[in-house]
Amino acid sequence: MLDYGKEADRYDASRGGEPRADAAAAAVLGLLAPGTGTLLDVACGTGLVTRRLAGAGLRVTGVDAAYNMARMASGRLPGAIVLGDSRRLPFPDASFDAVSAVWLLHLLSGPDEAAAVAAECARVLRPGGVFVTTVDKAAAHDVGSDIDAVLAPRPVRKAVDRAQAVEAYATAQGLTPAGGARFRGHGQGRTPRSTVDDIHRGWFTQIPPDGPQAARLAAGLAALPDQEVPRPDPRFTLRSFRRPPAG
Repeated sequence: MLDYGKEADRYDASRGGEPRADAAAAAVLGLLAPGTGTLLDVACGTGLVTRRLAGAGLRVTGVDAAYNMARMASGRLPGAIVLGDSRRLPFPDASFDAVSAVWLLHLLSGPDEAAAVAAECARVLRPGGVFVTTVDKAAAHDVGSDIDAVLAPRPVRKAVDRAQAVEAYATAQGLTPAGGARFRGHGQGRTPRSTVDDIHRGWFTQIPPDGPQAARLAAGLAALPDQEVPRPDPRFTLRSFRRPPAG
C-alpha cells in the first residue's frame, strides 16, 4: 500500500484536484437524509472534499490516520480535523447524522478490516442517519482503454469494497440500503507514462515495483501511442445505507 503520509503533498494534484472534489462532494450530499446537520468524513485525506461538505452548511468533522493528510485537512478546516484510526473511531456512539467514507474501503487489508470499519461508521451514526461510501473503486479505473488491455494480465486481489460485500458489512450492523450515485473522477484518466510511474511507486499493490512483471508491463505501456494523452476518466460509485429511526 502507498504511504499516504508521504503522498500528502502530491495527493490533490495527482487525483483530479478541485473538479474531482466538487463531483465527489455533490454526489455525497445528494445521498444524505433531509435534515442532516452533522457529518463525519472518515479518511478525509487532505480535506478537499471535506471542505466542500462543510461549505454546504453541515457541521463537519474529518478524521484521518495519516498525520500529513490530517495536517493539510486542518489547514482547510481549522478545528474540525481529528487524527484517528477508522477501525477505532475516537467518537461516542450515535454522534453524527451522517458518515461518509470516500475512497477508503478499497485500501483495507481484507473483509475483516473492512467490516470493522463499516461497524465503526455504523456505531457513530444516530438513528435515521446515513452512511455513504464508495464501492468497486478499482473497477472504476477499468475504462476499456488500451492501457487496460496491457494491464489485463496483472494479478488482482478480490476487492474488499465490492458493492455486494459492502452491503453485507452494512446490513450486519443493522443498516438498510438507501440509494446510490455515480460521479466522474475528473483528471484521473490514465496516460501510459503515468501508469508506468504508478507501477514503479507501488500503486498496483499486487505487483512488486522492481520485479519482472512490473518490467514487462512497463515495456508494454511504453509501446503504446500517445504517451501523454489521458484515457477516459473513471466513474466512481457511491452506496448509501440508513440506520432505522428510533422507535
